[in-house]
Amino acid sequence: MNPEDPHDRPPVRTEYKFSHVTTQRYLPTPGKAPGWPFAEIGHWKMDVDGTADDWIRELVDWRREHLTRLGYDDALYRRPELQWSQRNFVHVQMMVEDRLFYDPVAGRYTVDRYLDDLVARYGGVDSVLMWYVYPNIGVDDRNQFDLARDLPGGIDGLRGAIADFHRRGVKVFLPTMPWDNGTRDEGRPDWHAIADLVVAVGADGINGDTYNGVPRAFFDACDARGRAVVVQPESTISAEEALIWNLQSWGKKVPTDVVPSVAKFKWLEPRHMINYENRWGRDRTNDLQYVFFNGIGYNAWENVWGIWNGFTPRDAETLRRIATIYRALPQLMVSADWRPYARTLQAGVFASRFPKDGRALWTIVNRNEYAIDGEIVAVEHAKGRRYYDVWHGVPLDPRIVGDRAIFEFSIEPRGYGALLAIDANVPHDDVPALLERMRELSRTPLAALSHEWKPLPQELVAIERTAPVAQPPDGMVAIPGGEFEFVVTGVEIEGQTWAGLDVQYPWESIARRHHRRRMTIAPFHIDRTPVTNRQFHRFVTATDYRPRDAHHFLKHWKNGAPPPGWDDKPVTWVSLDDARAYARWAGKRLPHEWEWQYAAQGTDGRRYPWGDAWNDALVPKRNHGRTLQPPADVGAHPDAASPFGVLDLVGNVWQWTDEYRDAHTRAAVLRGGSSYVPQTSHWYFPQAWRLDQHGKYLLMAPGKDRSGMIGFRCVADAP
Repeated sequence: MNPEDPHDRPPVRTEYKFSHVTTQRYLPTPGKAPGWPFAEIGHWKMDVDGTADDWIRELVDWRREHLTRLGYDDALYRRPELQWSQRNFVHVQMMVEDRLFYDPVAGRYTVDRYLDDLVARYGGVDSVLMWYVYPNIGVDDRNQFDLARDLPGGIDGLRGAIADFHRRGVKVFLPTMPWDNGTRDEGRPDWHAIADLVVAVGADGINGDTYNGVPRAFFDACDARGRAVVVQPESTISAEEALIWNLQSWGKKVPTDVVPSVAKFKWLEPRHMINYENRWGRDRTNDLQYVFFNGIGYNAWENVWGIWNGFTPRDAETLRRIATIYRALPQLMVSADWRPYARTLQAGVFASRFPKDGRALWTIVNRNEYAIDGEIVAVEHAKGRRYYDVWHGVPLDPRIVGDRAIFEFSIEPRGYGALLAIDANVPHDDVPALLERMRELSRTPLAALSHEWKPLPQELVAIERTAPVAQPPDGMVAIPGGEFEFVVTGVEIEGQTWAGLDVQYPWESIARRHHRRRMTIAPFHIDRTPVTNRQFHRFVTATDYRPRDAHHFLKHWKNGAPPPGWDDKPVTWVSLDDARAYARWAGKRLPHEWEWQYAAQGTDGRRYPWGDAWNDALVPKRNHGRTLQPPADVGAHPDAASPFGVLDLVGNVWQWTDEYRDAHTRAAVLRGGSSYVPQTSHWYFPQAWRLDQHGKYLLMAPGKDRSGMIGFRCVADAP
């Protein structure tokens, strides 16, 4: 029998109903009824090869009708300046706070250092989504566009960083988020604001955070300004007409069935680039097999809001090999005639065929937990056709039986294969370089590489003790030493309880959300209230302090001094470094977080400085507006004192405490919460008014880190 001939098998007729998939990401797989609820039960009975031809015929008809119903127009896919999206195979959402991207000591962007790391680990990227908004947005009233302007060097600095990416051949997306309607009003629609930013900095695309299809207005606004961009929703397109102008999208939550799924939008428009995203995945094998089977791209996202979810060595190397093949054969990956479920000769092995211009590539995945050796595929043969095992980088000499070429090679457990066929008289000058590269890479089997995921270790930035003083200096409160049950939880919105979330205290083996430790606290003195504008003005006057990065430094001051009526309000718009500089001048230091909490809570574990029940009368009035209001004067709520008599701990301004670092992220622990609570979204920086909660604030550069709602207080060590 000829496995390529559907008429040379016993007839298998299956009724397929594709109308129900209009709002789904994936198409129902052949060999089982649509909506079959038990993916793994009885999968060994599924005869995919026996039903796939009927399934494909039905699917071709469905695609033809569906595109007609959409009034489909592919004009944007044919525009030359947008066709880079069809080669955007490896995409990454990058945090601007990544320590490889920006050096705050040198005060410069380090794009080459960032990209060199990605090249070394998994072969590099084709585009980045430069993320500068969430999770810090909402700590004050700066909106999503303000945070772009607050990047080091402002718009000019951002333009320069993007130029550095372009010099390396990497395209750049900027984000837009429709939920940001509680911070400062930009005064015009998002699409006009982001279009102006895109043009000003030379970006190439727009990512629509939380969008299921970026509205056409975003593309049109950029196009009208003479810069056509690729728009890319975070999620799968729901209003399918958006496929016409959303040239890319992200895929999410791929099924884990033994039979791999077909990406619906790749089938509808093979030039539509999907970058599959699984930000919290530890084992990405299923992701990468789905990607390779469908000929789509990947979102190689590891720095997830400052939480490092890095690739394992095996996953990183798998992505490198997939991307190497894709980048060498980009025209095939967008073939209008691609065919999923091409025939294979082994159970649990699945292939897709991508033919174009006398070439064809079969991408093959082994869904079995064991290696497959022997005959893998049989394909139609033509005289003079050449064949290559491009996964291993070697030519193939198939067994020819009639009009069939039968191929024998090995595929690792849960591994990959790739077969390339080139017709006679079709140039193949580009093939030797691909073979040499893949031969070099495949010398190390994927199974020989570690699949163990490990979180990054964090370290606490040391705080040098002060000269001990027996009596509390003026304005400070003596805190006696004692036993303290330090219990605190990070309030990050995402991350669940993953290892590596939040911070890692010196006594812990790993960062985690929930922390508990009985501690012996040494005696110390702490400022009764946060440092005020009056006090900080004395420091600036006495030292002529001027930070090197002065963006937003004391932004609220006028002519080098606090505005009238602000002398006794907590000083804000100061960075962590500014606060440390003041503390050194005053002979003090910043508190460790547990010292701050002990001074606020005492020894009875109370939730608030005054007790266990919240009381609106003991804190400044909450501000739910779109612009900041001045903080309350310190000492305005004396009944809110802690058991030790410390004031203004909760609900006025956040307060700097400790800094933690890992190889990719710096972050500060903020305590006390603030009076500013922007509305309209649960994505804004969450409050932590309770004494058993803290906020984690990502750090990049002083000019971006400074905030109108973050101040500080100091401590001094006692004998």
